Amino acid sequence: MGCLLGARLSPHADVTLVGTWPDQLRALAAGPLRVVEPDGTERRVPVRATGDLDALAPVDVALIVTKTPKTAAAARGAARVLKPGGLAISLQNGAGNREILAGIAGDERAAVGVTTLGATTEGQPGLVIAGGTGPTTLAARFPGDPAVAALADLFRRAGLEVRVVEDASGAIWGKLAVNAAINPLTALLGVRNGALLESGWARRMMAAAAREVAAVAAAQGIALPFDDPAAAAETVARRTAANVSSMLGDVRRGVPTEIDAICGAVVRAGEMHGVATPVNRTLHALAKALEDLYANRGL
Repeated sequence: MGCLLGARLSPHADVTLVGTWPDQLRALAAGPLRVVEPDGTERRVPVRATGDLDALAPVDVALIVTKTPKTAAAARGAARVLKPGGLAISLQNGAGNREILAGIAGDERAAVGVTTLGATTEGQPGLVIAGGTGPTTLAARFPGDPAVAALADLFRRAGLEVRVVEDASGAIWGKLAVNAAINPLTALLGVRNGALLESGWARRMMAAAAREVAAVAAAQGIALPFDDPAAAAETVARRTAANVSSMLGDVRRGVPTEIDAICGAVVRAGEMHGVATPVNRTLHALAKALEDLYANRGL
């Protein structure tokens, strides 16, 4: 996601990508980023990237798009490079990211949003494959928030669909319902998104997971942006049928997944509000077991 947003925003603003993947940093230093668009066309976009935060001048905005296990590290980096009045905004999966940002970078500098944009590198340095287009929602920290308004304007100039809201909870939990329905199952079954629709067993699990998220959201007074969470999850799986989910990508690389911020967050919120979440609890447990067994997958 960092590469995709960098490619979209760099022609319109002073953007530096910050990462820790050495092969990627070398590839971006050697030449333009290769961007494969949803229609299959490829273009090359020059982007600036660094792994050295000390090389950055104080910045106005830090877009946090890391996987959730790295949120705290990204927040510490943002706190180092942001101007005193800067903005650190999470566009990550799952719930609880803003709270981590606020605890490290400061509540007055922390914000949250949600994006339906998707991208993958498929493990190839210097390449990003756009997973399709979709809206991004940004939550203002206070009425008339100028930093969030300026960021939204930048997204629009880059041709991205964006809206600013007072409260992004509905959008966040709506995406959480879809993520909980699709990502763990693709990771556990080892299939692309669309394959879930080919199995009645998988579709029933998807529907149950999504409905549990909706029930937990309702218990918190959060209205989702759709009436039928199961249908919404199936629509996304169909639209992104060829995609390798980010969680399946994590499993293939043998790195920690975002399951704690997705199904784990649903389970924790359900416990707080007295809502049973047996499907999300099971998906969370199975994904954590899979992480524990990474070292033995070849046996």
